[in-house]
Amino acid sequence: MTQATITVLPGDGIGPEIVEQGVRVLRAVAARYGHTFDLREALIGGAAIDACNVPLPTDTLAQCRASHAVLLGAVGGPKWDTIPAEIRPERGLLAIRKGLGLYANIRPVAVPAELAEASTLKRSVVEGVDLVVIRELTGGIYFGEKSLTSDDAYGEIATDLCTYSTAEIVRVVRVAAELARTRRNKLTSVDKANVLETSRLWRRVAARVMAEEFPDVGYEHMLVDACAMHLIRRPLDFDVIVTENMFGDILTDEASVLAGSIGLLPSASLGDARAGGERLGLYEPIHGSAPDIAGQGIANPIGTILSVALLLRHSLGLESEAAAVEQAVARAIADGSVTGDVVSPKRTRVYSTSDVGAVIVEQIEHGAAATR
Repeated sequence: MTQATITVLPGDGIGPEIVEQGVRVLRAVAARYGHTFDLREALIGGAAIDACNVPLPTDTLAQCRASHAVLLGAVGGPKWDTIPAEIRPERGLLAIRKGLGLYANIRPVAVPAELAEASTLKRSVVEGVDLVVIRELTGGIYFGEKSLTSDDAYGEIATDLCTYSTAEIVRVVRVAAELARTRRNKLTSVDKANVLETSRLWRRVAARVMAEEFPDVGYEHMLVDACAMHLIRRPLDFDVIVTENMFGDILTDEASVLAGSIGLLPSASLGDARAGGERLGLYEPIHGSAPDIAGQGIANPIGTILSVALLLRHSLGLESEAAAVEQAVARAIADGSVTGDVVSPKRTRVYSTSDVGAVIVEQIEHGAAATR
């Protein structure tokens, strides 16, 4: 039996709706396999601003640090667009990643055969896609020094500083290469080394790490604009991609087109292993808060539920339980139990957010027990 404390951060917009389904899945797993999960809710983003005037309260960060894992919904919305940039909901997301030391963001992209038609691309291009993007999460332009100044001739001048160190690059490349070893043994490092000094450093360091520590892993480098093109033209060629913060953010949103909906894609943000070997992780779907559909019961919860599977695997070491959740999702998709963003034209029923959660929970409750 595993006992674990999990902090739950519903956030804003559709966040509470999709996180509710993730919590249902966690409870179903605990009941089926005899675990005890202490689920503790806390505030982040706009909800935290409304209650505490800050996007990440100190109590929330402390609670997350004391937990085994964190499950997050989404943050932000037009309600908070007019407040100063330094205290907007998104700053809470950046702050919690930095505060927990979560530098490696794992974003798997897989296309089930049943959803190949949901993509705007040809079935022959997307069917069978199974890739992972490792995005460096605590460096780069998002965390660099920012300024906004006035200039008599041109009005305002804004700057965002992009900075990377050797150590930051080494650690995330190692995570990506180790993952590649467990998959198809191929790593693509993405940069913009023909223009950016940070990318030239990235390329040199990545090449050295791969040559010295992972000579058995197939390795290539690729410019980010070329990668963006090849993700659409030949996505089946990719196995593991590693890249810096902003490039990873953009490329994974693009990759959601392969799967047919951004609502399907999970993520795990990990730091260094703790003394006992486990990794504290922040788990969330890659999409935003979608305030335009909040409260309507139509948000896709699968990205959140698959994030729960990653939580079970990476932070709790429950591989069989993680696989059971993934299998339950696969069966729900195969049966057509999906929300309207990916529903097949051949099917007439569109499932609600809670309907999809209920189907997946039922699959877990009646599926085969975990193998020990």
